[in-house]
Amino acid sequence: MTVEALRGHRPEVLDDLLDRFGREIAGVAYLILRDRAAAEDVVVDTLLTALDRGEQLRDPDALRPWLLRIATNRALGVRRSSSRVVQLHVLPDRPTRWTDEDARLTLLGCVDRLAPRMRAAVVLRYYADLSVREVAEALGTSENTVKTQLRESLEQMRRSLGDRDAMREATHG
Repeated sequence: MTVEALRGHRPEVLDDLLDRFGREIAGVAYLILRDRAAAEDVVVDTLLTALDRGEQLRDPDALRPWLLRIATNRALGVRRSSSRVVQLHVLPDRPTRWTDEDARLTLLGCVDRLAPRMRAAVVLRYYADLSVREVAEALGTSENTVKTQLRESLEQMRRSLGDRDAMREATHG
């Protein structure tokens, strides 16, 4: 029913899409952008684009990956247009105890330092749990390129985490 309503450009389908996919679209957009307000804008843009282009969706089973592809492309576009903005991170005056929250933030920081398309590949594969083929389709690239991006991203994150562990050991002794 949802795909038919989408193809028919019926606005009432937006509520259903938001209920079913909104949280995941927002999560993917946030992990790419690291900005909640911008991620919410991507959700709205994604759903409106889906409503506008619903007839392009040929396979009803591909609705979720299709929406995530739209969201990823929107988020990457926002990221490109805002790449000149410099974010300042405030560090605490003294070291604090290492917690699970610190580990989560450190991991997000590692993802944050990836190039935008590599970040998108990691987010779509490991957060959205898309297959390599679906990630390739979402990013408009080959499966081999996605595999390379994932391998290089994970290696870069491992190196970064290793550097963080060394720094943590030095400061927390």
